Amino acid sequence: MKVLVYGGCGGLGRVIVQHFKAAGFYVLSVDIPENKEADACVQVNLADDWIAQETNIAKKVLDVLKGDKLEAVINVAGGWAGGNTQDPDWVKNADLMWKQSVWSSTIAATIAAKALKEGGLLVLPGAHPAIAGTPGMMGYGMAKAAVHQLVKSLGASGSGLPEGACALGILPITMDTPMNRKFMPNADFSTWTPLSEVADTLEKWSRGQQRPATGSLVAMLTENGTTFLRLEN
Repeated sequence: MKVLVYGGCGGLGRVIVQHFKAAGFYVLSVDIPENKEADACVQVNLADDWIAQETNIAKKVLDVLKGDKLEAVINVAGGWAGGNTQDPDWVKNADLMWKQSVWSSTIAATIAAKALKEGGLLVLPGAHPAIAGTPGMMGYGMAKAAVHQLVKSLGASGSGLPEGACALGILPITMDTPMNRKFMPNADFSTWTPLSEVADTLEKWSRGQQRPATGSLVAMLTENGTTFLRLEN
């Protein structure tokens, strides 16, 4: 069984690659650098514009797969940047957020349309705060809201995904990453979602277990160290 992890070198991406490898999957990582733990890697060229990235990454993925199909395409690429309209860099930050979340999600959708097996899984990275207004992080909220809309479109009839495919958005609040701990050392970590919980959920969905309906936005919430899922649409 083969899965693709887009953003396979990020904090969450590395944990997902490790988890799926341990579970016996062949893992293809897509990211700027290589992930040496993956079975194969496709590297993103930041000099490429959106169209060139889609063309080049999709071609490289298909070349690696050699006609094989994927159980799942999991996009966990992205980042965070703040700013409201008074911030001189807020549009610059919005541009970065769009590239990290929306470009990667549309390219992941193209890969899924070309290489996902029937009944396969596509997961895109939303964010729970983007369900409402995000005045202190406008670019981030805009990009994540666009991903939410894309998930709903991909889950609708006529999206172009293979027959029976399931498109889901994961909407965490705060994930327990080393970077988050570094910048928020005094936070309540019992409300942060462990990366292992995310990886375990994604494996179950990849195996067709406990999947929500296609097009769902799935909040990942943690309270007192216990993580649970809640549908937001």
